[in-house]
Amino acid sequence: MNEDVTYICKRFVDLSKQANRKGIVMFSDFLTMNEQLILQQNKEKLESEYRMSGGYEYAERQMVAFIPDALFYEWDYPMQCIRIRPAYPKFAEKLTHRDVLGALMSLGIERSKIGDLIVNDAEMFFFAKEEIVPYILEQLTSIRHTVVTLEAEEDSHIDYEPQFINKEAIVTSNRLDAVIAAICNISRSASLRMIQEGKIFVNGAESLHNTYYCKQGDLLSIRGFGKVRFGETLGVTKKDRIRFSYQIFS
Repeated sequence: MNEDVTYICKRFVDLSKQANRKGIVMFSDFLTMNEQLILQQNKEKLESEYRMSGGYEYAERQMVAFIPDALFYEWDYPMQCIRIRPAYPKFAEKLTHRDVLGALMSLGIERSKIGDLIVNDAEMFFFAKEEIVPYILEQLTSIRHTVVTLEAEEDSHIDYEPQFINKEAIVTSNRLDAVIAAICNISRSASLRMIQEGKIFVNGAESLHNTYYCKQGDLLSIRGFGKVRFGETLGVTKKDRIRFSYQIFS
């Protein structure tokens, strides 16, 4: 276990101890998928139960709540959803995920204080820890050259269903490296390197080996590409290759 993993693990254990000792729910910052994997791999070391949420069902970055054995009050995650709208839509630029994240980071905010950020043609919003929400609402007035208005939702959880782009591909097998190669339109050797470099996550867990066989409903997170849901097998070609469907989160 390297030093970074050891430190992260100790932090989780400490939060679980504090939860039981103080009798209150303790919360982490928003965890990356790697950090979530470390938590799952070391859950037997924790002294309390835990739950996770990122504000909506398909959230990638998640906050952990460490819950003491004896708890006598209702609680919620200390996060808020912040909506972003252009103040003058007629003159607004088309903003990207990178534009919005860059504007937030320029305020000196740590990335771990910000959860998922959704930017598409229909809406823009992100999740943030409650402690920094007033600062963001006051300071973030423009993104690139677009003047924006921000509004914090009262509820920390929202009903958001990502939009999907439906696609199909053909592979020799549904082994992970073959599936990644087909989805990203790259060679098998290139997809294998991505797997070995820790750029592929399957159902939230980092996958460093290509021996995994994808099954219907699997969520694949591909760094530099996006999030994909593996669909169903649609049939076999005359050359015994497998045709499958998949959905790209847009």
